[in-house]
Formats: sequence, C-alpha cells, structure tokens
Amino acid sequence: MGKKISDFFQLDTAPGIILIASAFLALIIANSPLAPYYLALLDTPIHFKVGSLDIEKNLLLWINDGLMAIFFLLIGLEVKRELMQGALRTRSRAMFPLMAAVGGMVVPVLIFVVLNVNDPQALGGWAIPAATDIAFTLGVLALFGKQVPVSLKVFLLALAVIDDLGAVIIIALFFSSDLSVIALSIAVLASITLFYMNAKGVARLTGYLLVGGILWVAVLKSGVHATVAGVILGFAIPLRIKHHRIRSPLRYLEHGIHPWSSFAILPLFAFANSGVPLDNFSLSMLAEPLPLGITLGLLFGKPIGISLACYMSIKLGIGSMPKGIQFIHVMSASILCGIGFTMSIFITTLAFPGTDNHALVDLSRISIFIGSILAAVCGYLALKYSFKTVSRPLIDESQPD
Repeated sequence: MGKKISDFFQLDTAPGIILIASAFLALIIANSPLAPYYLALLDTPIHFKVGSLDIEKNLLLWINDGLMAIFFLLIGLEVKRELMQGALRTRSRAMFPLMAAVGGMVVPVLIFVVLNVNDPQALGGWAIPAATDIAFTLGVLALFGKQVPVSLKVFLLALAVIDDLGAVIIIALFFSSDLSVIALSIAVLASITLFYMNAKGVARLTGYLLVGGILWVAVLKSGVHATVAGVILGFAIPLRIKHHRIRSPLRYLEHGIHPWSSFAILPLFAFANSGVPLDNFSLSMLAEPLPLGITLGLLFGKPIGISLACYMSIKLGIGSMPKGIQFIHVMSASILCGIGFTMSIFITTLAFPGTDNHALVDLSRISIFIGSILAAVCGYLALKYSFKTVSRPLIDESQPD
C-alpha cells in the first residue's frame, strides 16, 4: 500500500489529480449539510502580532495572501532559471513562447471585454480568462507519455512561465489599492537589500528568506498584493555563486518548494476557493456576459491567441518553430492552455473583493470550472489526433537550436 502511494506521487499527473480532487471535494462540501462548517473554517480569524506589527486575517486570506506568496516565489525561481539556463536564455529561443504567451493573454481579454463592455462591475474581471494553470496543462500532456516531443513540453513550460509572469504584472499594476508610501518604501529597501546580497555572492538562503519575510509584510501592508513579494524574492535568489563550487541556491530552493506547492499549497488553495454553492445557480446563467466571457475566453480565446501569435512570429521571422514538432502540435497544445483553474480563480478573488461581490465570484468560479474542463477534454482529443496523424521526425531533440 505504501509503495502504491509513493508510486502515485511520482506520477507527472499526480499534482493535477490532487488539485481537481481538492476542488471537487470543496464543491461537494459547499453543497452539503457541512457547508456552514466549511465557511466557518475559512472564516476562522488568525492573529499575528509582534510589537507594533499587527496582522489579522481569516484562514482564507492567509491562504490566498500567505501560502500563495510561496507559490509565486516558485514562479519567480522558475522564470529566472529559464531566463538564465533554460528555454528563454536566448532571443531566438524566447521569442516564440513569448509571442505565444502574449497572444494567449490578449485575445481572451478582448473576448471578455467585448462581451462585458456595457457592465462596468463585471468588466472588473477582465483578466480572469488570461491565466493558464501549468499544473493541469502539463498533467494532461503527461497522459501521452513518451508520445510527447520534448520540444513541445519545453515550449508549453516556457509559455506557462511567461504567462504566470504576465499574471504577476497584471496583479501588481491593476489589483493594488490604497497604497502606503511608508510600506512601499520599506518594500523597495528590502528588494534592494536582496539584490545587493545577490551581487555580493551571498549563498546562504537563510538571509534571503529573512529579508524576504520583511518584504512580504511590507508589500502586504503597502496595498500591492502580497504575492508580488514572492516573485521579487525568487528573482533575487542566485542561480550560481561565482568562484564557489557549492550547490545552486536557486535550484535547491526550487526543488524544496516544488513538492509542497504541488501537493499542499495549490490543493489547499483549490479547496479553500472552490466551494461554490449551487442552490441559486441555473444553466441559463451561463449565457450571461460575465460567464460567457470567461468560458469563451478560456476555451477559444487562448488557442486562437496562441496559434495566431505563433503563426505571425514565424511569418515575420521573429521566432521559429521548435525542432521536433509541427504547427498542428502547437495548435492542439494551445487548447490545453485554456485550463485557467488555479490562476483564474486567484485573479477572481482579486477582481471581485468584498462580501458584496459573492454572486459575481461564484458565477466566475463556475465558469472557470466549465471552461477549464472543456479545454482539458478538447485539448486532449486534439493532441491525440495530432500524434496519430503526424509522425515525429527522427532528430536529436536534446541538441540546442
């Protein structure tokens, strides 16, 4: 039994399975007699005070502002590694997934805005369909095993990393309010300290994490969303230390956080944010502009935007198709990028804050579920067709472009 559990956690699909199980468990509990206990648990106040520092939030906000900052730290680490050693380290390698990510964010937003332009309140959720859930996307891709060309996995991973960075920029620019100059100043000083430590070759992670904790508190108090602190800290962690033959601090921290993120933080986030009561829900509500904008943005906007951007980048000579795949693979995989789930739900909590927006949040989450599930199914079928109809060229994909 223990070996079976251990083997399950080694599967590439395990994070996605646990994530979707957590979401459906929350959905079931929220529509059962246990619903009051579920809501009471999420509303449990947690008070942290040290001297004049006073932070009081309920459990839901500690998950969304605290634990998700660790997830965004992982994003920062992954982005930096890809920029320095991975698929984004050269212009020629970076432009193709960069163009794809931009197209995959712009077109869904345009679809949403067109459908909701006459509703200022709903328009606040314009960024919801712009996000991609990398755990689910790569999880569905993993179902094909060795059929998937390595270059396609690398392309999707690079696209998702850039997409996540785009989501962070959106959060920082558009979902910040009531800015505190003092807290922002402390955040800036903490950021400068982190990068100064990097420049001086400081290798011990303890120092970075302590300053990172100060940065998180300052950003939290500043009015900018606290998860941004995670990305800044991730960029400050050194990938390698000059003149020292020691393990990479970035890779060590990334490997340490990754299982916690996949098997604890994201499932807990999904459980805390997926409990949508369905007692007042009807299928006719899905035809309203808000849910329609989210569903169509994820299901059609993502693949159209990514495919169009990739096509244009090739025609304009800006980017080149990765070796070992054809355009049909890119188009099929782009459908999977419509799996917004975790990131889309996260943006929903920022787009419609406060108790007055519960109805909008619930409707948005239902639409995210539907759009993401349809994208997963359609993407799987499209990839299955593409792998059957297109033979893979006999090349060594491990060689650089």
